[in-house]
Amino acid sequence: MIDLHMHTFFSDGVLIPSELVYRAKHKGYSALAITDHIDFSNMESVIPKIAKVSKILTENYGITVLPGAELTYVPPKLIKEAAAECRKLGAKIIVVHGETIAETVPPETNIYAVEAGIDILAHPGHLSFEAASAAAKNDVKIEITTRKGHNATNKEVAEIALKAGAKMILNTDTHSPENIFTEEIIEKTLFDAGLTKDYYAIMLKNSLEIVQKYK
Repeated sequence: MIDLHMHTFFSDGVLIPSELVYRAKHKGYSALAITDHIDFSNMESVIPKIAKVSKILTENYGITVLPGAELTYVPPKLIKEAAAECRKLGAKIIVVHGETIAETVPPETNIYAVEAGIDILAHPGHLSFEAASAAAKNDVKIEITTRKGHNATNKEVAEIALKAGAKMILNTDTHSPENIFTEEIIEKTLFDAGLTKDYYAIMLKNSLEIVQKYK
């Protein structure tokens, strides 16, 4: 299993990175990304710490741990600039907190995100065909999420992504131990999104593309 959207106590998760990573390894993960919530206020203090511990845990726990960032509520026109700054600080995987219906995310976040050279558009809510097409063009992966609330539009997102030819991945948006993938969680999420169980192999391949790019 690969999960490229996970949080620690560096933002609003409950686990320290070492515990999160080892719990994931115990569940059968082969790779993950630590992608705590980031904006211009905390990127300099958080990202270097994530980058440091990701290297230590990769070397000692036999699992690929990639440092990342989830740009959250960043003014849409500044997403590209924020992503570039995060990469300079050591973040490899850049996720953008999409326009989920569970929260009041700034309008146009989705379209600015997929045009900003990021890696993953997370829980995009009412994903437009325009944004999905731009994601396909720019090789930005569209997230199908197991996260309660955010997952309410998974079926809609999957339908639009398939029509636009955008690649999808499955992530947990983990904040606490019970959010970590299990086979049951994966199967139920795919079913609710109108995707077959076999589609997970395609999603894993898409996630692996990102991992191999930055490993």
